[in-house]
Amino acid sequence: MATLVVPKDSSPIEDAETIKRACKGLGTDERALISILAHRNEAQRKLLRQAYLDLYHQDLIQQLKCEVSGKFERSLCHWTMEPAERDAAYTKEALEKATPNYYKIIIEIGCTRTSEELLAIKRSYQFLYKHSLEEDVASHTFGDIRRLLVAIVSTYRYEGHVLDESVAISEANIIHQIIEKKDFSNDEIIRILSTRSKKQLCVTFNSFRNIYGSTITKGLVASPSDEYLDALRTTIRCIKYPQRYFAKVLRNAKNELGIDDDGVSRVIITRAEEDLKEIKDLYFKRNNVTLEDFVTNNISADGDYKNFLLALLGSNF
Repeated sequence: MATLVVPKDSSPIEDAETIKRACKGLGTDERALISILAHRNEAQRKLLRQAYLDLYHQDLIQQLKCEVSGKFERSLCHWTMEPAERDAAYTKEALEKATPNYYKIIIEIGCTRTSEELLAIKRSYQFLYKHSLEEDVASHTFGDIRRLLVAIVSTYRYEGHVLDESVAISEANIIHQIIEKKDFSNDEIIRILSTRSKKQLCVTFNSFRNIYGSTITKGLVASPSDEYLDALRTTIRCIKYPQRYFAKVLRNAKNELGIDDDGVSRVIITRAEEDLKEIKDLYFKRNNVTLEDFVTNNISADGDYKNFLLALLGSNF
């Protein structure tokens, strides 16, 4: 379930006028921005953005970039974008920054979105950056990770309900042989993970466990620093139980280096209209603290940024 709280009725013209008033004068009324934008769904935000353009001949996102800054500006702009545009931006940032675990963001987007959503992301990416997504993924990566990531973003998975138990057993055996031989670079594991439907893969994962008494992810371990095996495990987790994967991203956001604000905001922004309620529940069960409390106690650099995230989580604001 979603956590986003929206009014039954809203006027995009009135919303646009409210935002314009919030941006007038020497200071910006950040509270007004949050009260509107953090309580509008995708369709409402799209109408609002168009109304703002029609009324003031300026793109709303460009206006926001002029009015606010830092993490608040980044999260507010990402939220205001259409989902495909936003995911294209997240992917571009991951590729260009090449921060540790950047490949997980690409896997996350490639494996937790539907086939149609991924196609829309690729179209948006090409429109915005004048390159294909596959082209940029290939040019920013190398080796086994390149083969895996290009395959993931190039696919268009079947999303129907037809499953093949015999194929699941056969491919579970193939993966087991790869693990036994430690032949992790074998093309077959990439083929299976990048082309089969998610439902078919879940049958394969279950078949593997039933036959061999263990999970595939436990077998995909060599060196803790092996990014390719980590990428394979991430792919499986995103496909098998995406909500648990997202809860883990949030759990790992607090580490010895500080807080991964980008990870926290990305999960909240991309899942607030989807399944953030379940993700919150999983987070609480594992950590014995609510996600709202985590945000309140750890996101402290920018009060407006914190309040915006809390509003998307369903807190009163």
